This record gives sequence, C-alpha cells and structure tokens, in this order.
Amino acid sequence: MIRRGDSAENLAAAFLRRQGLKIVARNYRCRFGEIDLIVESGATLVFVEVRARKSEDFGGPAESITAAKRRRLVAAARHYLAAAGRDCPSRFDVVLLRGEQPEIEWIANAFGEDGGRR
Repeated sequence: MIRRGDSAENLAAAFLRRQGLKIVARNYRCRFGEIDLIVESGATLVFVEVRARKSEDFGGPAESITAAKRRRLVAAARHYLAAAGRDCPSRFDVVLLRGEQPEIEWIANAFGEDGGRR
C-alpha cells in the first residue's frame, strides 16, 4: 500500500536507485509540461514517467499515458536538454505501480522521441 508520505515517485526513485541509476532531477517543470524523474544510466539520460493505480477498474497505469502526454514529455525533455546544455544519448522510460502493495513494472525505452510507442 502506498502510505501517506510515500508518493509513487518516491517509490519509483528508490526502485531505480536500487537498479543502479542515479537521480538527477525530480519534478522538472517547464512550459511544455513536467517530467517526474530524470536519471542517469551510465552515459544515457533517462526521462521517467511514473504512474500508479490501486486498481485497474478504469484502466491500468500504462493506458493513462496518452499520445498527448508522450508529446508533452518529449517537448519537456528537449527543453531540459537545451537548458542544461546537455548533448548525450537519452531515452524515455515508464515506471508503473499497481495495487495496494505496489507491484513495480519498469519499461525501459517505452517510447521514442517522436512520442510513439515502441
């Protein structure tokens, strides 16, 4: 169960750290949107969208990431890269949390820079 004070993003960040990734930024906001987590995986910068659902009565967490949301994430990532002056490989991952006792699913390289699913 996600307890008060333990946000889905906190759980996702802890999970990614255990996988060996380094947290660079959280809740990066710009005029294009928000990126939940920005992490480094070796030389690759990873933009992470975190979604949680206690039940799948109204669809699972993956289904809530619409094409419009993916386009906003790509635009926000481009903004971050330009603002930070970074020119490095990057990708878009998704961390899904399901259920009261969250089961974590990590989808690396979930969609491309055009916002399309892979």
